[in-house]
Amino acid sequence: MFIQLMPGNTIKYASLIKAKALELGFSACGISVATFLEDEAKRLEEWLNKGMHGSMRFMENHFEKRTDPRKLVDGAKSIISVLHNYFPPVKQKDPEAPVLSKYAYGTDYHFVLKEKLKGLLGYMNETMGEINGKAFVDSAPVLDRAWAARSGLGWIGNNTCLLVKGGGSFFFVGELIVDIELPADIPAGNHCGNCRLCIDACPTGALIAPRKLDARKCISCLTIEYRESLPAEMRDKLHNRVFGCDICQDVCPWNRHAKPHNEPLLSPVSGMLEMTAARWHGMDRELFNLLFRRSVVRRAGYNRIRRNLAFLSSRYGSASL
Repeated sequence: MFIQLMPGNTIKYASLIKAKALELGFSACGISVATFLEDEAKRLEEWLNKGMHGSMRFMENHFEKRTDPRKLVDGAKSIISVLHNYFPPVKQKDPEAPVLSKYAYGTDYHFVLKEKLKGLLGYMNETMGEINGKAFVDSAPVLDRAWAARSGLGWIGNNTCLLVKGGGSFFFVGELIVDIELPADIPAGNHCGNCRLCIDACPTGALIAPRKLDARKCISCLTIEYRESLPAEMRDKLHNRVFGCDICQDVCPWNRHAKPHNEPLLSPVSGMLEMTAARWHGMDRELFNLLFRRSVVRRAGYNRIRRNLAFLSSRYGSASL
């Protein structure tokens, strides 16, 4: 059932929604109009046609839903985008240990954000009446970063991440797609300028141009999504990454402004960051399950992590899969 809000109430409700989002622990909240993403659709089609999605075949599916949220939620009128900081206050202790991407330190972010988004939608139903809406967190055909940029939360940087002025890029992105009309925020301008630090720092050359990623070369895609034996030509280019990669974010000047998160659920399991290189390379399934049972790392699975470890180094007797 579509709720027609009075014009004066839409501004009030948008303000209440944003305030509640911050109360729930989100770092920022913005609103955009649910519509067809014409420019993004063209770029996505070109990217897919060139095969730059590599082994991520799922990107070929649901093209219409991916570019038009009205195909996902009946009567969709607005997109409420949220950001959640995940920049960790601590880092891995052993400089020789295989490197884990910062977003994988704590509880799987899909669960953390989804619960908070459900809480936000519940609040909206209590405050505004029955609303048809759905929460999405990086696990459905939604172009999360495009909607966050449209809602004024940041811009798509040269490293293809969402960049936040004064905050950097270490943010999870989620959204509610709802069937009520809310006032849209003004999109943020692009503040990357001519900076090429991320492009030049990528060890595999995956960033082929500003805002253009060849996922076939991306360390994150190779260590997480790629199912076959890792390409031999990448042996000396992974920079000891075992799951994901933060190199293009670490060199970004905007991340000088990154501040540590304060979300307990995103804190690492005890002992994880103290893992030595030797313990990483000797990790058995029991230790894997102990460390990563609630982590996004479990989505890659034990066998794929063992494959990555074996590829990185044989100094500790890693088994070849």
